[in-house]
Amino acid sequence: MLKKIYRVEGMSCASCASSVESMLASLNGIKSAQINYANASVIVEFDDEKITHQEMQRAVEKIGYKLITDQKNDDISTIEDLEKIKLLKAKQKAIYSIIFTIPVFIMSMFYHHMPYGNWLMLVFSIPVIFWFGRNFYIIAYKQTLHLSTNMDTLVTLGTGSAFIISLFNTFFPYYLNSRGIQPHVYYEAATVIISLILLGRYLEERAKSKTSDSIRKLMGLKVKSAIVIRDGNEISISIDDVVVGDIIIMRPGEKIPVDGKIIDGHTTIDESMITGEPLSVEKTVNDNVIGSTINKNGSFKMIAEKIGKDTLLSHVIEMVKNAQGSKAPVQKLVDKIASVFVPVVISIAILSAFVWYIVGPEPSSTHAFVSLITVLIIACPCALGLATPTALMVGIGKGAENGILIKNAESLEKAHQINVIVIDKTGTITKGKPEVSEIIWLKSKIEKQAILEEINAIEKKSEHPLAESIVNYLKEYSTANLDVVEFESKTGRGVTAKINESSYIIGNYKLITDSGIEIEKEQSYFKEFGFTAQTHVFVARNNKLIAIILISDQIKANSKKAIQKLHEMNLKVHMLTGDNTATAEAIANESGVDFYQAELLPADKLNYIKKLQQQGLKVAMVGDGINDSPALAQADIGMAMGQGTDIAIESADITLVKGDLEKIASAIKLSGLTLKTIKQNLFWAFIYNVISIPIAAGILYPINGFLLNPMIAGGAMAFSSVSVVLNSLQFLQYPFRRFFCTI
Repeated sequence: MLKKIYRVEGMSCASCASSVESMLASLNGIKSAQINYANASVIVEFDDEKITHQEMQRAVEKIGYKLITDQKNDDISTIEDLEKIKLLKAKQKAIYSIIFTIPVFIMSMFYHHMPYGNWLMLVFSIPVIFWFGRNFYIIAYKQTLHLSTNMDTLVTLGTGSAFIISLFNTFFPYYLNSRGIQPHVYYEAATVIISLILLGRYLEERAKSKTSDSIRKLMGLKVKSAIVIRDGNEISISIDDVVVGDIIIMRPGEKIPVDGKIIDGHTTIDESMITGEPLSVEKTVNDNVIGSTINKNGSFKMIAEKIGKDTLLSHVIEMVKNAQGSKAPVQKLVDKIASVFVPVVISIAILSAFVWYIVGPEPSSTHAFVSLITVLIIACPCALGLATPTALMVGIGKGAENGILIKNAESLEKAHQINVIVIDKTGTITKGKPEVSEIIWLKSKIEKQAILEEINAIEKKSEHPLAESIVNYLKEYSTANLDVVEFESKTGRGVTAKINESSYIIGNYKLITDSGIEIEKEQSYFKEFGFTAQTHVFVARNNKLIAIILISDQIKANSKKAIQKLHEMNLKVHMLTGDNTATAEAIANESGVDFYQAELLPADKLNYIKKLQQQGLKVAMVGDGINDSPALAQADIGMAMGQGTDIAIESADITLVKGDLEKIASAIKLSGLTLKTIKQNLFWAFIYNVISIPIAAGILYPINGFLLNPMIAGGAMAFSSVSVVLNSLQFLQYPFRRFFCTI
């Protein structure tokens, strides 16, 4: 069995995605097909001996869509170019459609009695209907051939019927005039509906295009070239030409091209893109190094062990793709209604026309035709189409004003269902960078001011990240008068130096003990601070231990309060980290989380989310690093910290702009309020049709002789849209403002 990811063009709603998925899944030789509507892609697992790419393409084309099987999935420039072209086409369709619609709308509203007005409106309407909006009709036709319907069917019925009756009344106005019926035209209804929906789809495409940014940015992390030794010479080659066993030369500041092992030299490497931890890692001979991590300050030689799709970064990319694609396509509530509503409307329209033709008064054929068109016009999906986007515009807009960026409707539908919050430690609960928390003095009879100045001068010469933390802490003790001599960096241990005729050893426990300095004499201090979640930097002066500098990643000021708010909402909070167990335990105890797991890689975090989901839990993942992106994509809701990496933000469904954990609770409550408004909108849109369609069909005619005019039907249709918009706008009123003021 092969497993491939293909792009799908032409999908405009969740039911489109469902149609493509169902069509592919029904083909012989395909084991499974999973659509990712947000990324316009499908993961297909198939037997290439039973089915070909061409057969899959033909099957998808039959229902109006296009399957791209010859794409270059790993070519970032190609993907970006295709996205730009697709977005540009959607934008052009919307703009040109609006340009042609404006004069139709103006003539219809204000100059409908002008000579040849109907003919002018027809001329402007033709490009909108038959060019810019042609895909609605093409897809609806192909869906009909397969006995299926979607939102395109509703659009086609409403706009098509409006255009047909307008066309008839333009060419043959005397037909209805001679029968005592005013021959109205509805060109503005057809063109305005198509233009608004095209505009909405352009905005949706723009939002959707950002969904795949996480994949593109992960691809962008890949190194383009490497310096290798071939035939005794150093040569620069493309990363695609590197083979397993190549000896690669690495210099300070360069990205490591592939996964491998150091065979000569030593350095420190920033692995935060994988581990999420802020401290660089000391590396020497026989240590493994990871592709796309950053070599900080040493030169070394490495042997390539994993290349191409076997590297850890490629696995992370694949995990993000699969996590995004493995989500079952969410069938939007409006599409669920439409799937039943469309056939019902068509049936009612045909039935009413048939009844009018059989038992209606003369001219029965005219009444039957008007009844048919009136039902289709009044059932036009304006209100249904506006129900979700208007509420989303208000909800997402207010969320953005309050530091909560919500990517899509699916996020809002799911967020209020969450019952477990999984939070990354570094940069999320904590600040994400090491800081000196305290200096423990072991000797009281010393000149601390002078010693701090000397420590600062020595640490300024070191390139180690811990040295940077110490220098930042001691910046007020900086002086230019101190001369540091005999400075020596001890890789992975610390530094030694002389200053003002005093010798210093500053480093870890091993450096101090290897230097013959007895820590045992200071056991009372070491026991008190040795088992906390902090890094210890020992300071010895003239072979006597005088101080311990404690360095840690500090917890954010509001983390504990934010977690307490989540507990008040009956949510369980889990913490995941790549850091060591002691640090994780200390942070967990301080912040008040319910559970924690330490020493995790990106795949471990992803599997942790999966295990929770297998227990039937709805999981939100909160993170800020590249290492969090697979878990963010897998979770039911991914929440990224605004100060985190772009890749984490793009993999997430919700971004907390200022990295404020308290906004997690706000986002969940906002989700509930927005979804409530959407459901109210759909209720009003649906109840409008329940009441108006029977009236349009003529149910009141036998009782009081009332027959709904198509023009009034158009007005009623507009009123239903207005009611939906007004209901969304009330979202801005007092309860909503009060909600945000109290959070």
